[in-house]
Amino acid sequence: MASSAASSVHTATSTDAQLRALVARGFRFIDPRDENGEVIAVVGVRAHHNVVDVVQLHGEDEVVAARMPSDQDILAPSRVFWQEAGPALAVLGAMLALPDDRIPGALLTPSRVSA
Repeated sequence: MASSAASSVHTATSTDAQLRALVARGFRFIDPRDENGEVIAVVGVRAHHNVVDVVQLHGEDEVVAARMPSDQDILAPSRVFWQEAGPALAVLGAMLALPDDRIPGALLTPSRVSA
């Protein structure tokens, strides 16, 4: 049985697998640190289709993901199109399930058909 990348995203059963799937989609990760060199969070960012997707991992049970307009401060946006918070598996899974070609909740309208 053949499997696609899309189906493997929905069956990812570990945070590591989900993070690898995000990297495969173009996310780039950084690990900002405090004055003592301790990691504050792991932050992933991906810009595409005039939006920015951001994932902030503060712990296995404390993850925030958002899709926002490209003109927002990625760590403190005043406007988001979509946001999810909670445990890593649920939040990363929700981010992976977002459609790339539109904003969540936006209606898709058929393109103009010429006769």
